[in-house]
Amino acid sequence: MALYGYVCPAHGATERPFPLGGAPPGVPCPVCGAAARRVFSGAVLTGTHRRAVALLDATARTASEPTVVSSLPSRPVSRRRPPPPRAGLPQLPRP
Repeated sequence: MALYGYVCPAHGATERPFPLGGAPPGVPCPVCGAAARRVFSGAVLTGTHRRAVALLDATARTASEPTVVSSLPSRPVSRRRPPPPRAGLPQLPRP
């Protein structure tokens, strides 16, 4: 579902949810019932994950306000297992 904006001449802006690409050109105003025409803008998808939106905002903010750190970040612990030993390796002659 996407939110689409509409404007009533008497009562101003309102938003209505419709399926993506399925918004009508006009809807009745929720206050007076007069025809409210659609305002074209980018669709805002409902249910957008808040953490993703916060991450986008933080990323945009780093362009003008970079974060200052006092030390290097800690090295992540490797979760990879060592490869299993090869079956024929112990039988090889040693130099």
